[in-house]
Formats: sequence, C-alpha cells, structure tokens
Amino acid sequence: MKIRSAIVGGIVAIVVLSALGIALNSSDTAHENKIRIAYFPNIGHAIPIVGMEKGFFEEKIGSETKIETKVFDSGPQAIESIFANSIDLAYVGPGPAINGFLNSENNNVKILTGAASGGASFIVHPDSEIITASDFAGKKIAAPQIGNTQDVSLRHYLSENQLKPAEKGGSVIVYNIPNPDIYTLFVKGDIDGAWVAEPWATILETELNGKRLFYEEELWPNKEFASVLLIGNTDYVKKNKNIIDKFLGAHHDTMIWINDNPKETRIVFNNFLNSYLGQSLSDDVVDIALSNIQITDDPKPDSVVSFAKKADTLGYLGRNGYDLSGIFYSFDTNSLKGDKT
Repeated sequence: MKIRSAIVGGIVAIVVLSALGIALNSSDTAHENKIRIAYFPNIGHAIPIVGMEKGFFEEKIGSETKIETKVFDSGPQAIESIFANSIDLAYVGPGPAINGFLNSENNNVKILTGAASGGASFIVHPDSEIITASDFAGKKIAAPQIGNTQDVSLRHYLSENQLKPAEKGGSVIVYNIPNPDIYTLFVKGDIDGAWVAEPWATILETELNGKRLFYEEELWPNKEFASVLLIGNTDYVKKNKNIIDKFLGAHHDTMIWINDNPKETRIVFNNFLNSYLGQSLSDDVVDIALSNIQITDDPKPDSVVSFAKKADTLGYLGRNGYDLSGIFYSFDTNSLKGDKT
C-alpha cells in the first residue's frame, strides 16, 4: 500500500534525523532567543502541526525568538532529547510525560497544558473472532512501544479482565512494535487485533477492513482522557516565562482554529505529511481520525493521575512508589502521591 510504504519510509527518515539531532545538540547547554519544540507526525499532534504550518506560533512569539522544530516517532525519543538539552518543549502522551517527570534530575519535566483527548481504539482483524474481552485469550495483540500510552491501556485492560500477557504466564501474546509494523502484521493476518492511536486506528479500519471493537474513551470515567500533553524543560520554562506565556497563547489560539476549521485542518495536516513523509492520507481517513479526537488544551489531570496508577500497577514506575507532586505547571498536585503499601 502506498500509504504504508510512504509512512514507513518517512518514519525511518525521521528516526535517523532525530538521532542526529540529539547528537548534534546535546552539548548545547544554554541558548538565547530560541525555543525548540518536538512533536509527532500524527493527527493527535494537530496543534503543533497546524500552529507551525500556519505560522500561528511565530506570529504570537515574534521574530526576535527563533522557533526550531523536530519531528519524532515516539515519546521516549522526545524525553531523551529533553534530558540531553536538545529540545525545550515536547508534545507527548501521558506515559512519557510521567516517566520524564519521575526520571529526570530534580523533576526537570513539567506538564504545561493539554493538546488532545481520546483518539485511540482497539481494532480487530477481519478474520479474528474477538467480540468480547474474554476472546483475547490465546490471541496475538499488538500495541506500540512498551510503556507508551496504548501499551499501558492494553495491559491494564487485560488485567481488569483477568487476563495476562504470555511473558507473565498468561495466554495473550503482546507484540510491542511501531505502528507501521503493526500495519504490516495486520495485512498479513499475523495479529488478531491492535490497540492504536489515530490515524492508525482509522487506517486499519478503512484500508484493511478492521473492526473497531471499542474507542478507548469508552473505558474511562466521563468518556475522556489526556492522550497528548505539552511538556517542558523546567529550567527553560522558569528562565523564559514570557516566551512560554506567548507559546501557550498560540497553542490555545491554534486549538480554537482547529475546532472551528476541521476541513482546513485536514488540508494543513496532509500538506505537512506530504512535506515530511512524501505522501498524504485520504481525505476520509483524516476526517474520520480527526473526528475521533478531542483537540483541547485541558490536560485532564485526573486521567493523568489514573494513568500513573495503571502504569505503577504494571510495574512501570519502579518499586518504591512515585510522587507526582509538581508535575503540572499550573495545578496544585501536592496530594498526588502513589506510595507503595
């Protein structure tokens, strides 16, 4: 398929360039009149993509501050770049945001605001017989990188339904592989289903006749959860309050523009894909994917706390408990502790 091959090739190029970016900038311990932002080439990152492509951020921040952007393929890449002082802000899922905060020196990562809610689904292969949770037993299920948002959600779902992955003595085989590889296995019929974010969920559904068993937000209280968050290097945030305030203003304005202009958003997003990957998605795929995501600057703090509890239950946050106090840039989180008993 043209879409898959273009995205696979583009992702490989992005990963290589990302690695080079880390290597070239890791020694840059101080910079003035510059802000460096990372995001992913998917529809959940519509705010940075549209904001950059339309010039909203540049207009708000002004010409005196240079904006540099880097496109990554995963949250851990972005977190590593923040640790290496190669970027200042990054759009990531709650998993990388939490891990970045907990594992950074002096908690040097903070959540500044939200960027998207929802936008993940479980897609069943057309030849699979998965209808209910009990049908997961003995099946091969895929999700992206270990510890990422969809991986945590999948493994928590299995646990909630008295199921275990094979490596824990259970019968469910879980493959943690990149989205393009999930697509390939789906084509071959080598997996029974996948827990993926947009636009991949819609691609599997519309291009490969997959069945959308459920939208992840259906499993959450109030039918919503933070799926994309804007995080920042604490040192940069403290030293550049004026720039951060302007950036957040542009972030908010872009959110409003996207929600008011869905068709124009699709055009901008596809132009971006053409620029970075050499191939766009169909209008229907982008329209459906965008309709399955809430573009919002609400960080849904309760869902972040809940996500941390899920990750901790899975053993992803260490053995000594965790403390999210201070993870939010403008929220009181003094009581958000997860100490082991």
